[in-house]
Amino acid sequence: MSAPLMGDASEPTLFEFSSPGRRAFSLRTTDLPDVPMDALVPRPHQRGEPLEIVEVSERDLVGHFTRLAHRQYSVDLGAYPLGSCTMKYNPKICDEAASLRAFAGVHPATPPSAAQGWLQVLVELEEMLCEITGMAAATLQPAAGAAGELTGLLLMRAYHAAKGDHRTRVIIPDSAHGTNPASVTLGGYEVTTIGSDERGCVDVAQLREVLGPDVAGIMLTNPNTLGLFEEDIVEIAAMVHAAGGLLYYDGANLNPILGVVRPGDMGFDIVHMNLHKTFATPHGGGGPGAGPVAVSQRLVDFLPGPRPVRASGGVGFELVRPPASIGRVHSYFGNSLVLLRAWSYIKLNGAEGLRRVAEIAVLNANWIRASLRDLYDSPYDRPVMHECVLSVASLKRATGLRALDVAKRLLEFGFHSPTVYFPLIVEEALMIEPTETESPETVAALVVALRTIAEEARADALAGVALRAVSSPRTTPVERVDEARAARQLVPTFDASSYHH
Repeated sequence: MSAPLMGDASEPTLFEFSSPGRRAFSLRTTDLPDVPMDALVPRPHQRGEPLEIVEVSERDLVGHFTRLAHRQYSVDLGAYPLGSCTMKYNPKICDEAASLRAFAGVHPATPPSAAQGWLQVLVELEEMLCEITGMAAATLQPAAGAAGELTGLLLMRAYHAAKGDHRTRVIIPDSAHGTNPASVTLGGYEVTTIGSDERGCVDVAQLREVLGPDVAGIMLTNPNTLGLFEEDIVEIAAMVHAAGGLLYYDGANLNPILGVVRPGDMGFDIVHMNLHKTFATPHGGGGPGAGPVAVSQRLVDFLPGPRPVRASGGVGFELVRPPASIGRVHSYFGNSLVLLRAWSYIKLNGAEGLRRVAEIAVLNANWIRASLRDLYDSPYDRPVMHECVLSVASLKRATGLRALDVAKRLLEFGFHSPTVYFPLIVEEALMIEPTETESPETVAALVVALRTIAEEARADALAGVALRAVSSPRTTPVERVDEARAARQLVPTFDASSYHH
């Protein structure tokens, strides 16, 4: 088979390139004797038939993966305005720090006495995260935000159990991240959902009605998933604490309050942080991630252990197991190289730099909101924090344009699509988070693209022709897929194109 041209959508699989006898490399021969297969693999575990191995030349192999790489969209390529996900550019110097042999070459089982440099990084990172959030101590073990949520709920359970207090419910707003109710269920609690008020914030009256002696706590993110700051957070904290519950802070939206306000000062008892979002380390596709959990003083004894801490003698670092620890939630100390990237990012920015991160993120989000409010609906028309949630509802009624169509058409302008149809309380939602790493020129170009898509839809509807956005994208390597069918008839094999149901 001939190699495809750049941009050709019909990239063959390596099996289609394969031809007997071709090799991508040569192994050196040695003087070691051949070892019988039975000595290497017990006969019951051997395959009955030879494994089909791809046989390709190095040129075809490199070309294949290079062409595939050119198809991938990433934060290094362009803007990635996924609302609620904080997909911002990752500084390369953080990657360089994580690749240093002095760190990357250390085995995780190295005794503390021989890994003092690593322990210092972990202890300093914990201290910096506690200063940023206003908490007393933290665990760095959780490997992602969802893992941090579950860890926080287990801490909540341990705290109440130690008091002999049996509580069964956790309160969650209707605008919450989807992982929150799942984590509550995994943590052994029942979910109680409360609505949002006309401002897009927690309905305090509803909260007052559902609070009771069986409530273990409430899970909130502030600002919330509408990008709005919960202005009643002090009153909310007082109400929950008066009922004997704890406040859990979902740190997915920590980016816009760095150096400005701290969850601990708002009254939160448990805070998880997505280091792979807020502190610019790579994430996506399930990892790598890091979701440290910081707690107030009353929960310190329940933290997972062992914890790296400053040695009691004041020199060096040691491992200590908290007296009422819930146990490990990850092997060793978590995703250590992700933690090192976050340590580097915080050190590079410093206190003033982190505050600047928040200020620019908020400015960019409000710039987008103000620039599009005449063409897109703004369900809660007030200043936002890190992200703005717009709606295509009016455009849909007038032209037939949907949020999904906007997202697909945006790909042809060179932008990754924003989050769509979330939060669920907003009809035809577009959830846009530009972050602080996008320049004014990039944000302006994104605004122009979104305006053009809306204006195209109105022009097409007025002319009585099919909307251009409905058939988009047309200029990408893969055109619009049938997402509903893909979800119902997923065939993840190399010969899926020949599959017929």
